[in-house]
Amino acid sequence: MFTRVLIAAAAIAAVSFAAPTPSLAQEKSITMFAAASMKNAIDDINAAFTKQTGIKVVPSYAASSALMRQIEQGAPADVFASADLEWMDYGSQKKLIKDDTRVNLLGNKLVLIAPADSKLGNVAIGQGFDLATLAGGGRIVTGDVRAVPVGRYAKAALEKLGAWAKAEPKMAMAENVRAALTLVARGEAPLGIVYETDAKVEPKVKIVGAFPEDSHPPITYPVALTSYAKPEAARYLAFLRSGAAKTIFEAFGFTFLVRPTS
Repeated sequence: MFTRVLIAAAAIAAVSFAAPTPSLAQEKSITMFAAASMKNAIDDINAAFTKQTGIKVVPSYAASSALMRQIEQGAPADVFASADLEWMDYGSQKKLIKDDTRVNLLGNKLVLIAPADSKLGNVAIGQGFDLATLAGGGRIVTGDVRAVPVGRYAKAALEKLGAWAKAEPKMAMAENVRAALTLVARGEAPLGIVYETDAKVEPKVKIVGAFPEDSHPPITYPVALTSYAKPEAARYLAFLRSGAAKTIFEAFGFTFLVRPTS
């Protein structure tokens, strides 16, 4: 009897060992935290990467500030892509990213938008630019100028052009650039300051002016692995630097800042 029990137990153990656990049976996946303005391009890149490698990419899009704060609080991100250098620097200072994987991947432009049906024509943006008067009785929407990259770029540009003091009372702060874009697309704000790439993917808005590139710090998107990234994330980071990724990013209007690795 005792022998039969041992044999049965051994058989159960063998079956238990041979059968894959649910976690092992699941496909490999990584999590990417990316600036909201990257959504359309990253969605296409993720699809291409998964098709090539079989590794699923789970993206999370928000303001770079919000994403880095989540990483700081322990959110399980493998890759972080910021819309400015400051929030990547913050991650570096807090030892939340792997510095040796960091690269400045993309560039962008800052533009002024209006609803597509707006009667506003092309606007010359330069020194002495009167944005407040241009907005009339409406609001000028952009990201939160205290933390969100697009808002900080916008404030820097308006300050340099001598337009901030008068425009500040009319500024409306959104949680990220896509939220600002949506408010203009819905006609809830007559003007918005967003990235050129955002304006290009929203048919309900039009670009009415471009901010001089020397009016604000260069719009730079750094990307890096987090300090606790899964091994598979290194393949994804390499893919972001590939010729295939370059083609996708450029199709959405980004400037590719690195030499493609393949």
